[in-house]
Formats: sequence, C-alpha cells, structure tokens
Amino acid sequence: MTTKAELYDVIRKPVITEKATMASENGAVVFEVAIDANKPQIKEAVESLFGVKVKAVNTTVTKGKVKRFRGQLGKRKDVKKAYVTLEEGNTIDVTTGL
Repeated sequence: MTTKAELYDVIRKPVITEKATMASENGAVVFEVAIDANKPQIKEAVESLFGVKVKAVNTTVTKGKVKRFRGQLGKRKDVKKAYVTLEEGNTIDVTTGL
C-alpha cells in the first residue's frame, strides 16, 4: 500500500477542456499524471483518493513543443494524460479539486 503523498505524486491535476468535458459525459475523467506513472499506479491512486471503482485507464503522452522566447530556444515539458473510465454509478466532480 502506498502513502497518500505518493498517490498525489502520481495524479498531478484534473484536466478541464472541451474534450475532457465531452469524455466526462461518457463516464470518463481526464487527469494530468506523472510522466513515469503506469496504468496500475494510476488506477490505485484514483480509487484510493476518490473512493470510486475504475473500469479502465488509457494514457497518452504529448511531446513538448520547441519555442523561442526573447531569442532563446527552449522546450516545453512533455505531458502525460490519463483517461480514467469509471464503473457504472461512480462519478468524480473535478470542479471541486483534489
């Protein structure tokens, strides 16, 4: 069993976008997660923190863009998102925060 601090390290924050809102209508919630987190860790973290049953977890990694700022070349960080599908009858209200 992992500690609550470790669970918060896995799940960074909920994603609130138009696409995430459409996914929530189908019983899915989108979270930004740690880049090295795997699906079983994400499932355990969501179930422990929110007290819900998770049906499936799908992940995607968005590579950071290369940007120029004041003549300096830089790169945005890579972002990993988890699309968490909940069992029937379970809900998470992401507007209240973690």
